[in-house]
Amino acid sequence: MRVLLLSALIAATAACTWVPIESSGKAVRVLPAGPVAPGCVAKGEIEVTVKSKVGFYNRNPLRVQEELETLARNEATSAGANAVQALGLPADGSQRYSAWQCPPR
Repeated sequence: MRVLLLSALIAATAACTWVPIESSGKAVRVLPAGPVAPGCVAKGEIEVTVKSKVGFYNRNPLRVQEELETLARNEATSAGANAVQALGLPADGSQRYSAWQCPPR
C-alpha cells in the first residue's frame, strides 16, 4: 500500500510545474539557436538549475527544460537583458543561456 501511495505522489508531483514565470520574465524573449539578430548586445551568461530527479524517479525532460527556460527568463532582467538563448542542451537539471538586450520587434 505504501509503495502505491508513494508512486501516486511521485507521479502527481512530476507533472507539476514548480517554477512560475515572474511578471518581469514574461517580457523576456527566447531566441532560437543560431545567429542573434543585429542590434542585440550581449549581457552575459545565466546558468539555471532545477531538480531533474525526485528520489529514484527521473522527471519528464520536457518539463525540466520548460522550467529551466522559465528560470532563465526570470533571471534575464537582473542581467539587464530582454532575451535569452540556450547555449546547449540541459544536462542533469542544469542549462546555460546567453543573455541579450535586443531592440524591440
